[in-house]
Amino acid sequence: MTNNNSEVLFFDLFFTLVTPKYSGMRKENDVLGLSREEWERYAEDDHLYFQRATGKVNHPHMIIQSIIDKMNVCVSKETIYEILTLRENRMEQALTDVDPKILEILEDLKKSGKKLCLISNSDVIDAMYWKESPLSHLFDHAVFSHKVGYLKPQTDIYRIALEQMNVSPKCCIYIGDGGSEELRGAKESGIRTILTGYLLKREKTQLSRLKKFADYYIEDFAEIKNLVNSST
Repeated sequence: MTNNNSEVLFFDLFFTLVTPKYSGMRKENDVLGLSREEWERYAEDDHLYFQRATGKVNHPHMIIQSIIDKMNVCVSKETIYEILTLRENRMEQALTDVDPKILEILEDLKKSGKKLCLISNSDVIDAMYWKESPLSHLFDHAVFSHKVGYLKPQTDIYRIALEQMNVSPKCCIYIGDGGSEELRGAKESGIRTILTGYLLKREKTQLSRLKKFADYYIEDFAEIKNLVNSST
């Protein structure tokens, strides 16, 4: 990686730094007697996700209600509340139970003088417990899509992050798992990219496609330190 004494490192959140897990506790799908796949088919509907992740639907209760409406089923207010509570709990666990290795590497990057900025596609529930996360104090700034009204890979969200950090794209690196075409958006914004497979393993064909927009691919999160500090 050339000219690589980067000032700012932009990180994706979900599946890069944390993972919202379904195992080990009662989840949203269990309330309705659905499989995880059935629930996510409705919950991750493109239109619904766009509405909440750009802040157009910004109330937690309405987010769950919109998913139920998409299913075209009738449930009680108590059921809506239970689903919401379980979703909030799942996101809280994801943000507060962070892999110690990830925290260690981020702390080392900060000690070496790097500035860290989060760029996350998220709704208000996803980001609800960000301030309680051990990650939050390590980041100089966090750009959440539902707050700024733009989603990765739209270049606007990267522009906002660059402005917030007062930095040129050539002095930055973006690190992410590649979801939502985020690496393409970063490259189109002039930012170098690292694709990480540390938390999320991709099948061969998908990984090959994502690598087209990556300057480097890593599976060990610790490799980030060598890459961002290397120079020609």
